[in-house]
Amino acid sequence: MKFKLTLSVIAISILVAINAPARNSVLTSVSNANPRSGHPDTQLAKGFELVKIAEGSDPIENPSGVITNFGLLNDFPPQAIERTRTEPDENTYIVFDSNPGGPAPDFDYGRHFLYQGHENANNLAYITRINLDVEDPLHRITLLTPTNAAGKTGFNSIDGSTWDPFTRTLLFAQEAGFPTGGVIEVTPDWPPTATRMDGIIGSSSYEGVHPDKNGNILLVEDSGGTSVNVIRGDSTSPVAARQPNSFIYLFVPNDRHNLSKGGRLLAMQVQIGRKPLTFHSNDAVGDVFADEQLKLYSPGTLWPFGWVTLHDTDVDGTAPFNANALAKAFGATPFKRPENAAFQPGSDFTTFFFTATGDTNANSGNQPELAARGAWGAIFRVDLTSPRLSGGFISLAFLGDRDHAAFDNLAFADPDTLIVAEDRGDTLHRQLNILDSAWAYTVPSSRVGQSPARRLIALGRDTESEVDAGLLDAGTSGFQNDGDNEVTGVHVSDGANSTDRLVGNILNVVETRWFFTQQHGKNTVYQIIQTSKVP
Repeated sequence: MKFKLTLSVIAISILVAINAPARNSVLTSVSNANPRSGHPDTQLAKGFELVKIAEGSDPIENPSGVITNFGLLNDFPPQAIERTRTEPDENTYIVFDSNPGGPAPDFDYGRHFLYQGHENANNLAYITRINLDVEDPLHRITLLTPTNAAGKTGFNSIDGSTWDPFTRTLLFAQEAGFPTGGVIEVTPDWPPTATRMDGIIGSSSYEGVHPDKNGNILLVEDSGGTSVNVIRGDSTSPVAARQPNSFIYLFVPNDRHNLSKGGRLLAMQVQIGRKPLTFHSNDAVGDVFADEQLKLYSPGTLWPFGWVTLHDTDVDGTAPFNANALAKAFGATPFKRPENAAFQPGSDFTTFFFTATGDTNANSGNQPELAARGAWGAIFRVDLTSPRLSGGFISLAFLGDRDHAAFDNLAFADPDTLIVAEDRGDTLHRQLNILDSAWAYTVPSSRVGQSPARRLIALGRDTESEVDAGLLDAGTSGFQNDGDNEVTGVHVSDGANSTDRLVGNILNVVETRWFFTQQHGKNTVYQIIQTSKVP
């Protein structure tokens, strides 16, 4: 059976080929974010449009247990209010030279694929593959992680994803903490094999996962910390400021072509005034209000860092280990939920940017002392020196504020344009009556000078998300889903699968495609297309 290109895929391919985004590719801005009330339409910067790729109700071609639809579990009942929304998150786009196969042995699944991990819990998170060349809805979406005899997948909160061209495998990250979280390695052929890497890379709330040109794996952790009063010494003030509790890791494999052969897990240790900035388990208040945190988030500063070794399989063996606990024990530097990272194209993988989501609470962000310490979120720049494993320098690229907050996923649209999505969450949405946006920042070639951010996406809210928000606001007993939609899974790639063209190199603009997921509610995956050049 031969695959058949859909009209939308043909149209997208033509538009991308003719109107491929160039440097500084987002030149206009949506004026305002959408309000939380009602279900406003998503707004895009002039010259861009959306094409729907998939949504939560779409069928899976090989259902397994309660996993029957792309973004919905078939678990009502026992769920009391509605089915569980599985929250497909980060997208990974890959183009293969031949059909990788699937459940239907004689079916041609095409060459263009979009992979997602799903963030739901209860050992029922899973991985999907959208077969972009396939028109038949019965073969459009493939499940890669079926349930076991107990009706479970054994996975939770799968968020980050990437293609590792050295191992020729996909890597997915579970941000579920020790001992549940960690990295899953999945083969792309059929049937796929999924292997947990907890004894090699460690178990933690990993989210961002990115290989560099040497086969090292950059890992970003999203682990919320202890909450303290937003006014130091005032026990009556809201408890909404979070202790920095997450780390930046680098896994250096013994064999970049085979991660199972082990390696070393490193963590970033920043020096502030020639003293390492570290975590203090008995002083959450001190960590939140530390002068060193203020210096770290100060514009125009530049701080050296090194990598500290947490675990070496040649010395420590391959039993599962708690990466977060080791990072604290060895004096690595904690951040406020740094959810993801992106290597800057053209930097030869010596520069990357990562987000710190912050406290996602206006009670914290409205305190100037905390806003200056990243309560609204921040974007950091990291420059690696030579040799790369010796460390480098970290600096603040952009400090969040009320209008630019809770930074999450990010991707380079071109060497100068960094696309950054917000994840404000239900609390911040309600407090400010603002839904999420995705921003385009111009990244300067040096650390001096910044241009204003352009709002690429002012996310709206679909009708199912509006219903969920109402159930949440009413405090409905037994309601298990999130409220407002989130803009997530921002991904820009030309789909290349070779070692010399991995994400982080300058893209082939003719082949490049942009994706994001309107998470929660209908759980819709979109491709962003540029329809015209805007002067």
